[in-house]
Amino acid sequence: MTTRSDTAPTGGSLSFRKKLAAVGALAVGALALQSLSSWSSSHALMINESESLPNWAFFVEAGRFPERGEYVIFNPGRDALVTKYFGDHPSAFAKIALGVPGDVVSRNGSDVLVNGHKVARLKPLTRRGDRLEVGPVGTIPKGCVFAGTDHKDGFDSRYAAIGFVCRDRIAGVGRAIL
Repeated sequence: MTTRSDTAPTGGSLSFRKKLAAVGALAVGALALQSLSSWSSSHALMINESESLPNWAFFVEAGRFPERGEYVIFNPGRDALVTKYFGDHPSAFAKIALGVPGDVVSRNGSDVLVNGHKVARLKPLTRRGDRLEVGPVGTIPKGCVFAGTDHKDGFDSRYAAIGFVCRDRIAGVGRAIL
């Protein structure tokens, strides 16, 4: 006499559950990798080599325009002074967005002001004796920031070699982590 069962034996059922769990784990893993890949295309880790900021490590969110007080990560440009000190392919700079579009940059002697508040002080020469040309004054244009630091040796928007940092040079916004 032959009997027929419409259910799989216990071993087969367990095997099916293991296969289903493995497929589920693979799907979750694939989604996690896709999310990580997506995150990594818009985020980075930056190590700051400068003494002008107290932090040395930043998470960078690419493609975001900084708000006042946020760290702005940017390409310093191709000025001769930038090239002399940082090479033909300088690393990104990290500074603070001290001024945003519509703010007014002015000078009072060697003090640099944003909306009437002192944010930095100008030096006539670099530490190695090169002349520093003063940076722009006036209303910060749309899509640009005044990127700076209060460090006495900061190389930033207070000098013409950097100037206002506009959207085409901004890599993103940084968040200090160390």
